[in-house]
Amino acid sequence: MKKEPEFCQFQEALGILVGKWKPVILVHLLNDGTQRFSVLKRKMPGITQRMLTKQLRELEDEDIIQRVIYPEIPPKVEYSITEYGRSLEPILEAMHEWGSSHVARKQAEEPGAQEEKLS
Repeated sequence: MKKEPEFCQFQEALGILVGKWKPVILVHLLNDGTQRFSVLKRKMPGITQRMLTKQLRELEDEDIIQRVIYPEIPPKVEYSITEYGRSLEPILEAMHEWGSSHVARKQAEEPGAQEEKLS
């Protein structure tokens, strides 16, 4: 990859994807389709309601996900990935593959792993 760093748009892309929860939210929506807020919250027990709301709003602002509010009592809100957001699927897949390889590499470098190799 030969790119001039000052013209590279990776910061723009990372600005959208960076966050502990954004990739997780996107994978849930890609895998499971349209989800209600409460279902997403249940699937990510470590996230606070405030953080989930913030991350969803940021993704919505970038047209990565869509929020639909149904005029009911209590209000029903559903989130789904947009067609534009689906373009992130190969990027998320590549990040997952790289992360898996990285974890395996780090585990292989651990002292206990080296001793097992020598045995």
